[in-house]
Parts: sequence; C-alpha cells; structure tokens
Amino acid sequence: MNNYMKLEFLSLSQNEAMARTAAAAFVAHLNPTMEEIADIRTAVSEAVTNSIVHGYRGTSGMVTMECELDDERVLIVRIIDEGHGIADIERAMQPFFTTAEGMERSGMGFAVMEAFMDSLEVESELGSGTVVTMKKRIADNDER
Repeated sequence: MNNYMKLEFLSLSQNEAMARTAAAAFVAHLNPTMEEIADIRTAVSEAVTNSIVHGYRGTSGMVTMECELDDERVLIVRIIDEGHGIADIERAMQPFFTTAEGMERSGMGFAVMEAFMDSLEVESELGSGTVVTMKKRIADNDER
C-alpha cells in the first residue's frame, strides 16, 4: 500500500459532492488526466448515491469511503454502508433495475461504475449493508 484515506459521513445527499471531491484529490499528486478525474468522480458519486438512496431508503446512517493507492498506481475505492443490503446482487447490477420505484432513478448506477472504473465488485448482506469496491489505474506520463 502506497497511501490510504478513510472518510465517514452521514448519508445525506449533500455529502456526495464532498466524497467525489475527496477521492479526486486523493490521486491528484499522480497528475491524472481530466478524464481519469472525471471517471473517478462519476463512479464515486454513483456509489455514494446508491448507499444513500438504496442502502438507507429514507433513513439515515453512516457511509464510509476508503481510498487506497497501491504501488502500481491503482486507486482502490470502497464505499461501505450498513443499510438494508442487496437481496440479489446480479439482478441489481442489471441496467435499468432499481429498488427506488416511483423515484426518478434510472437504475444505471452499477453500469456507470463499471463503465468508468477498471473493475467493480459488490458484496452485500441483507440487513447488514453493502461494500462496493472499485479500482482504477492512473496512467503515468510515459503511458500517455
């Protein structure tokens, strides 16, 4: 491990912007491209929003974001909640599936995370919460 950060915040929608900004700032010293920063910000935004909207479903709780940077310039982001959990992860990861019926939700959160990051893993247990782990390698100047 090259570096590590842990941020905990209440499951309020206004905290989503703080989380995505913190994740982007965490890798700033690697001189990422604007596209890499946008990808990270977008994926973190989706993961945090999922925790708030689907994990806590109108109740409140804590969301934890862990950011880790390994020696290969890979950013590992974990978004952790202790909310309702996901009954069927495979189904939840299908585009257009949502548990937020009646709300203006597209059901594309996991698809967006997959599109913008190099890998996505979701672990969940009903009644105990969800851990979303995303990875993205930040290219160095010689690779650009």
